[in-house]
Amino acid sequence: MKTLYSLLFCLAGLLPTKNNTQSENLDTNVLVGNWTLDMSPHNKTDNNFAMMEITRIGDNSFEGEFYRKGVQIRSAQINTQLGIIYASLISGDGSGTYNTSFYFKEGVLHGSTHAVDRNFLAVWTAVKTKR
Repeated sequence: MKTLYSLLFCLAGLLPTKNNTQSENLDTNVLVGNWTLDMSPHNKTDNNFAMMEITRIGDNSFEGEFYRKGVQIRSAQINTQLGIIYASLISGDGSGTYNTSFYFKEGVLHGSTHAVDRNFLAVWTAVKTKR
């Protein structure tokens, strides 16, 4: 019986210990504020800018406006389980539904927006607006 317990103890040590919970050492409040989105990062000769204002961070979610004033963020989610702040949201401005996702790296948001009803995918970067 002692050998069986020893074997089970050794096998338990081989089990993966990484959990898939959110990382608690990331400050997601860094997302709060006004962001200027450059919707044309591949072609710097074009000036196609939009906005995002994140007003509140909740439990793995956030609130605000996306693309232009008055377009409310819906179904927003934050995920930090890989040690990086990832986020997604849904918005819509009357021309259709937009699915957006982004991640935060070194003060810059790197994102993409899929316009479901308009059949395009925009890739963008964003920096926080100075007040």
